[in-house]
Amino acid sequence: MRENLADTARELEEAVRDVRGYEYAVINDHALFPFRYADRPRPLDRARLASNTSPTRRRLFRAHGPEPQDGLFELDDDLTTDDYLDLHEAFEELGASTRLVCVFFTADPENGIHAIYWGDAYLEPDRTFTWPYKEQLPVAPQMLA
Repeated sequence: MRENLADTARELEEAVRDVRGYEYAVINDHALFPFRYADRPRPLDRARLASNTSPTRRRLFRAHGPEPQDGLFELDDDLTTDDYLDLHEAFEELGASTRLVCVFFTADPENGIHAIYWGDAYLEPDRTFTWPYKEQLPVAPQMLA
């Protein structure tokens, strides 16, 4: 799906940015991040990144996703580690002001897309997501061949 979004962005004369070998459509400073979270129908609140997810994907959420909800306390500069700062450093390829728009879906080869959502998702430490904003999109009926 990521490739389809990038191709469509090109057709619409919108930007496509390469981030570590993966192309992302960027429209009006919003990078589209498609993610198939299951191969069968499942509620969106069950979406979770795999434990072996690349640091690049995690960094996309931390650096370009929505700001986390207020925690117990703010981290002062002298309390943050280099690893923490690296996780929150924006990708130069996308630009610091580019925001991530998540396009989460369930799909399988036989039935196509079951459900699709878009919105802002904050990646939690347990690899689940908090959605400050989300909207379910209609799924077009699958054409019989």
